[in-house]
Amino acid sequence: MARAMAVRSSGEVETASLFEHVGAFLRDHRLSATPANYAFAYHLLTEPKSPVARAVEALTNGGVRLTQHDVDAMNLDVQSLSRPDAAKKADGLVAQTQMQVEGFADMVTAMRAETAGFGRDLAESAAEMSRSTDGNAGTIAADQVARITATMIERVRTAEARLETATREASELREKLEEARDNARRDPLTELPNRRAFEEAYAAQAAAGARLCIAVCDVDHFKSVNDRFGHAVGDRVLKAIGDALSQSCPNHLVARYGGEEFAILFTGITIEAARALMETALVTVAAKRYRLRESDAPLGAITFSAGLTHAENHEVLGTAFHRADRLLYAAKSAGRNRLFTE
Repeated sequence: MARAMAVRSSGEVETASLFEHVGAFLRDHRLSATPANYAFAYHLLTEPKSPVARAVEALTNGGVRLTQHDVDAMNLDVQSLSRPDAAKKADGLVAQTQMQVEGFADMVTAMRAETAGFGRDLAESAAEMSRSTDGNAGTIAADQVARITATMIERVRTAEARLETATREASELREKLEEARDNARRDPLTELPNRRAFEEAYAAQAAAGARLCIAVCDVDHFKSVNDRFGHAVGDRVLKAIGDALSQSCPNHLVARYGGEEFAILFTGITIEAARALMETALVTVAAKRYRLRESDAPLGAITFSAGLTHAENHEVLGTAFHRADRLLYAAKSAGRNRLFTE
């Protein structure tokens, strides 16, 4: 177990192949050979200096095994690190924003300089007219004022056109930033809020003093679905269960927390009311008969287990979530397809 339990500081994979080391890591930690777990192990072995790898090394120090729950939680960080396109897009939006701000600043500076120059020219023309006793000189000064004013009007029109263009570009950039912000908080498979969005929502509601309950749900025997029918079918099952939870718990936050685990944040209702909604979700999911899209063959019953708890006033998410998670595993141990509350 020690051979692959922790990430080696040298970052070198011994003489065996990387594939063998990934397999050894999964065996040592008794993790299923899923694509997500393979990707996690691959990241640890090829990026031993990454924050996730350092966290695993500290966690497994002394021969401690990782649990699937640990891997699912940390795999979110691995996935975010392995999305260069998303990172480049975000960096590009930040660069565009900076350029936009600098462009506005340059525009304002130029308009101030032009306005100051216009004021000086007018003042000089007015002074010349007041000093002159020659009628022709006054006419010439008046012509200068008219020319200066026409020039300034033209410059103002040009500035207005530039400002209109910049405002339109800023509006488009704002929409892109909002889209990027939303994508960072949304699970791409189920289109539900992700763990980050759930944590932020909990923090905001707890700070506001709202009455909160948390449910943690896990699909029963999900590994067997993937093993028998493939991960594409497993993905469709996850999406269907996410939809069922959202429909059964309207006006409450349903999130895909990681892997086959979902979390629900109930706001402003009692734990009894939350329990009633969860029991409806259990019945809805268990009653649905899933079939293979390609052959219409039945998948069999798909169910989930859940733990539900009330969050105390100003209780941190980790404490309440851990309590709901313990109830979830108690529900699984009691036979699955059931809800446990305190």
